Amino acid sequence: MANNPRLGIILMIATMILFAVQDAISRYLAEQYNVVTVVVIRYIFFIFFVIVYSHRQPDGFKKVFKSNRFFLQISRGVLLSLQICVAIYGFSTIGLVGFHVVFASYPLIIMALSVPILGEMVGWRRWLAVMIGFCGVLLILRPGTTLFVIENLIPVFGALMFALYGIMTRYVARYDSTDTSFFWTAISGGFVVLLMAPFFWTPPVGFDWGWMAILCLTGTAGHYL
Repeated sequence: MANNPRLGIILMIATMILFAVQDAISRYLAEQYNVVTVVVIRYIFFIFFVIVYSHRQPDGFKKVFKSNRFFLQISRGVLLSLQICVAIYGFSTIGLVGFHVVFASYPLIIMALSVPILGEMVGWRRWLAVMIGFCGVLLILRPGTTLFVIENLIPVFGALMFALYGIMTRYVARYDSTDTSFFWTAISGGFVVLLMAPFFWTPPVGFDWGWMAILCLTGTAGHYL
């Protein structure tokens, strides 16, 4: 795996733009349908796209299916699918802005975890930034005061899950290709949400299918980037 910080920064900016659009649409759809319905449709498209994409690669499924860290690939895919459910539930519970104000702390969690798990170097300036950032999160949550509500822990839980997913993705990239990670993200996560589908399915109606289509496109493109 080659290190290319400039390309990585560009890809992360593009990813965040796509995720912002995705989250806004998810917030709207979560008001009309239950969380599982929104996630299931997204993953059905995700699985279909990954299968077609993988089939068109040199050596097809034989290349993308093989993983040197199979259990880790499955785990990160399942974790992401559950994190998406938590996030969309949070959008409908405390609002998009309220969720993201706290969820924005996930890069700080990633930075803190990257040292013991990935062995990456973090200087004192970045550690200072992490501590200041977490102080800001505590200021927003205000634990121990009458302004604190238990629902405010939803974005904290979501941020922790997404940070762990990011750490696992970075770690597994040392052993597997992007295409392999992309494949197992869709397959393992999709398997979990499809198991839940029969119990929560509510079919979209009218123009909501169009919003679902945009959600599928932005979600799939964002996770690949």
